[in-house]
Amino acid sequence: MLHGHGDDGYRYPQPIRADFSTNVWYGGEPEGLKEHLFANWARVNRYPEVTAERLADQIAAQKGLRAGQVLVHNGTAESIYLLAQAFAGVVTTIVYPSFSEYEDACRLHGHTLRFVAWEYLDRLEAGSTLLFICHPNNPTGQTFPSLVSLLSRFPETIFVVDEAFIDFTDQVSSLIPLIGRYPNLLILRSLTKTYAIPGLRLGYVAGSEAVLDRVRAVRPPWTVNALALETGYYLLDKPAPFELTSYLRERDDFRQQLQRISSLVVHPTDTHFFLCETTKATAADLKSWLVERHGLLIRDAGNFRGLSPRHFRLATLDPTRNQWLLNALTEWELS
Repeated sequence: MLHGHGDDGYRYPQPIRADFSTNVWYGGEPEGLKEHLFANWARVNRYPEVTAERLADQIAAQKGLRAGQVLVHNGTAESIYLLAQAFAGVVTTIVYPSFSEYEDACRLHGHTLRFVAWEYLDRLEAGSTLLFICHPNNPTGQTFPSLVSLLSRFPETIFVVDEAFIDFTDQVSSLIPLIGRYPNLLILRSLTKTYAIPGLRLGYVAGSEAVLDRVRAVRPPWTVNALALETGYYLLDKPAPFELTSYLRERDDFRQQLQRISSLVVHPTDTHFFLCETTKATAADLKSWLVERHGLLIRDAGNFRGLSPRHFRLATLDPTRNQWLLNALTEWELS
């Protein structure tokens, strides 16, 4: 699905005052990153490393892994598509509702697809070579506390766990420390959501060397550009630019105020983003109205498998912009 994701404000002629449609940290890029990239601008005069190997080695060392257990890619989407290509034609399970690129990539490469709803994950059946799960989940923001037990129950299945939003929850921790114990575990990590730099496209996959060797066999050269690599070096030892407890408290305040709007159903979450449903018209109608009247952008979630045309996703921004949306939604309800 090339279109139909969040952060699509470029498709509207109106300026966007606040973007609730993307799950990226709202505070902007880390202090000093822009200056670092300008200072290293001359890197663009030469080809980058063919497979971003130096950054991969540094990430592996930081995470306590061997060098061959990390591959750096041009964002998580590239990791997904390369995995689907490396395992073309296998039986794959996708936990839904979730990021559409898992399904799209697998269909492109001839996988036989199975689907399991998030709430029935504990009823998972054997027989799949791959399983894709976003954890915490996008678009629901939920976590699954028993995920590790599934790794033991289904050793023949490679669990591809997308941890793009792991920095935004206090309910679970990254599974990267378990890679040595579970050869059927692959972790996808984004380096752009936490640091608000999705336009630079940078992420990595960590797991078994044998599994990653299959991915290496199909990856093209030079997919990670020189400035993205410099960004990776700069961010490697930088903490998340927000204090999680405070951020989740802002989310709680935002959700509680949204719940007072009678035409909305607000769903529970373990992260800074969450699903809502409108009982008035559709999410697409609401999205257009908010953009045209107020310059506010939400994520129409009707194209997620298992969701309805009334679902939409919101990310928590700062209190001022959150209030803009609350005021607009109150106006929508009364219109």
